[in-house]
Amino acid sequence: MIQKISDLIERGRAFLITSHVRLDGDALGSELAIYEMLRSLGKTVLVYNQDPVPSNYRFLPGSDRIVTELPRLEGYDAAFILDCSDLDRVGDEAPTIATVGRIVNIDHHVSNGGFTDITYIDPEASSTGELIYRLMEGMGLPVSKEMATNLYTAILTDTGGFHYGNTGKNSLITAGNLIGMGADPQWISENVYDSNPLAKIKLLTLALDTLQIELDGKVASMVVSQKTLGEASALPEHTEGFVDFPRTIQGVEVSILYSELSDRFFKISLRSKGKFNVERLARFFGGGGHINAAACRIRGELAQIKSQVLDFIRESVLTT
Repeated sequence: MIQKISDLIERGRAFLITSHVRLDGDALGSELAIYEMLRSLGKTVLVYNQDPVPSNYRFLPGSDRIVTELPRLEGYDAAFILDCSDLDRVGDEAPTIATVGRIVNIDHHVSNGGFTDITYIDPEASSTGELIYRLMEGMGLPVSKEMATNLYTAILTDTGGFHYGNTGKNSLITAGNLIGMGADPQWISENVYDSNPLAKIKLLTLALDTLQIELDGKVASMVVSQKTLGEASALPEHTEGFVDFPRTIQGVEVSILYSELSDRFFKISLRSKGKFNVERLARFFGGGGHINAAACRIRGELAQIKSQVLDFIRESVLTT
C-alpha cells in the first residue's frame, strides 16, 4: 500500500489533508507531518479541519497554516483522510470532500472497515503518526526537525505518554528515532501537558464533583454539561484527558466521560484497563476506537444514556 500511495503522490500536484472533529495530538501531528512532507516534494497542499487547533497544540510547526473554511476543491488530485475510521468523522464537509478524485485513508483504529480503495490501516500501530513515519521511511524521504516534532507528538499523545497498552516496541523505537531527528521530548511534553489554561482546571474541578462509582467500584464516570462549560468559561477542547482521571482510581476498570455537545446529544468517551474491550461498547452505539480507548455519540436524556451504557458494560464487558 505504501507503494500505491507513493505512486499517487508522484503523479499528483495538489492535495487536501484533513482529520476528525475535536482534534487531538495524533490527528494534528499526522496532518502537519504529511503537509511538510508533500511540500518538500514541491506539491500544493492544504490542511483543512472543521475545528480550530486547541491551544496546547498551537506550538506544532505549521499549525498556523491550517484553515477552518473549506475552499472550492476543483483541481485537487487527492485527499488524505487521517486518523478517521469513516469519512463522516471529518465533520459537516464530508460530502464535499468525498468529491475529490482520490481518497487516501491512513488510520489505526480497529473499527475501521475501509471506506475507500486506498487505505493504509494497521490497528496494531500505536497511532496514525507511527504509520506516517512508516510511509516516509518506505518512500525513502528525509524527516525534518519539524516533521519529527509533529510525529513524536502524535505518538506521545495517542499512547498516553507511553503508558497505554498500545505502547509497543515499534512505537518506542520510532519515538527514539524521531528524537534523533530533532524532536525535543521535554519541550513537547511541556507544551502538551503543562500548559493548561486556567479555564480547563476550573472545568476539571466541576467535572470531578460529578464523579460516580458504580458496578461494585469497577466503573467510574464524570459529566461535563454545556452549563458546566459556561460556568468555567471553558471550551469543549478543554475536556481532553478528563476521561483518564476516573481510571486512575484503584479498582476502577472502565472510565466514562459524558460530554454534552448540545441539548440531548452527548459524546461518550471510554477508557479501560486490561482486558475490558470498550471498542465493542462504542461500536454498539455507532462509534469506535480501540480496545482500551473508544468513543461514540448518543442522543437522548442523560439518565437514559447512562442506564444503556451501564447495562451494556454489565452484560457484555465485565462478564468477558
